[in-house]
Amino acid sequence: MSIGWQMKAKITWQGAAKYLGESGSGHNVLMDGPPEQGGENQGPRPMEMMLLGLGGCSSFDVVHILKKSRQEVSGCEVTLEAERADEVPAVFTKIHLHFVVSGNNLKENLVKNAVRLSAEKYCSASIMLEKGGVEISHDYAIV
Repeated sequence: MSIGWQMKAKITWQGAAKYLGESGSGHNVLMDGPPEQGGENQGPRPMEMMLLGLGGCSSFDVVHILKKSRQEVSGCEVTLEAERADEVPAVFTKIHLHFVVSGNNLKENLVKNAVRLSAEKYCSASIMLEKGGVEISHDYAIV
C-alpha cells in the first residue's frame, strides 16, 4: 500500500485528566476523563472521540453519495452504540450505526446503497476498525 498523504495532530496535557487536541487543520477539542479517574467531565473521552470520528466519517460518505445520486437529502443523523471489552485494553468489540436520512422523494435502494458503500468502500474509520477486529453493523430508516 502506498502512502497517499499524511495527517498531523497535537495533544497537550492541560492538568488533571484534561488534554487539548489540535488537528492539523487548526481545530481544537478538549478531552477529559471521568471524575473517578481524576477528570472534571469537561469534554468527551478519547474513546468517545473515536466513536464520534466514525460517525462523522460514515455520515459524510452517506450524504455525499446520496447527493451524487441526485437525491434531495435534507437531513442525516447517525446514532452509534458500541460495546467494549471488559479487560484492558478496553477496545471496541461491536459498533452499530443507525442512520436516519430525511429528504424529498428519497429512493430506498439509493439510501441502502449509500450506507453499504460507506461501510464497504469509503469510510476509512469503519474499514480500519473492522480490520482491527471490531464487528460493525449498519441499518437505516428514511423519514
